[in-house]
Amino acid sequence: MLVDKRIYLASQSPRRRELLKQIGVAFDVLPLRAVPGRLDVVEIPDAGESAAAFARRMAVEKAACGWRAVESRRLLRFPVLGADTVVELDGAILGKPADRAEAETMLTRLSGTVHRVHTAVAVQHEARLELRLSSSTVRFAAIDAAAVTRYLESGEYLGKAGAYGIQGRAAAFVEHIDGSYSGIMGLPLYDTAELLRAFSLVV
Repeated sequence: MLVDKRIYLASQSPRRRELLKQIGVAFDVLPLRAVPGRLDVVEIPDAGESAAAFARRMAVEKAACGWRAVESRRLLRFPVLGADTVVELDGAILGKPADRAEAETMLTRLSGTVHRVHTAVAVQHEARLELRLSSSTVRFAAIDAAAVTRYLESGEYLGKAGAYGIQGRAAAFVEHIDGSYSGIMGLPLYDTAELLRAFSLVV
């Protein structure tokens, strides 16, 4: 039984911080850079890896990497939460765009289509690791070139899977969702709460 109800969040995402605060979870952000300039988790899908499998693997690796950091830095041994969000269109994985041109390509591909958003959440404490996956369907309206340009000029696409954030201006593109809104944002709150309850953390 954990006496202190705090966790570590192995993510720099401001959206995940906001979502954890929304459900009253006490947390500290745990950076995953063990050595300056080197990421412990390489976010590249394996050959033939499905979008859902990639999201699950990344969440597990982030939680495990965070736990290694807890041990190596001799931090207080709170559970570590890792999460990963992947956008899938016709079986293809749309990650975070490298630049504006790639973001424009992604948004053009998503225009007028239905795509899937997979967010996996993993929690590790000592040798125990638990995982949940939330998969949602999003239908975009047709987006004209002028609307894409205006969105790109906002800079909102930066650091976001599929080049958009549903909680921001891109909400105007969304005709319908089927699934978890918070999962599409980056942290499915129901699944997260269930995971934390499994570790005797009351949410």
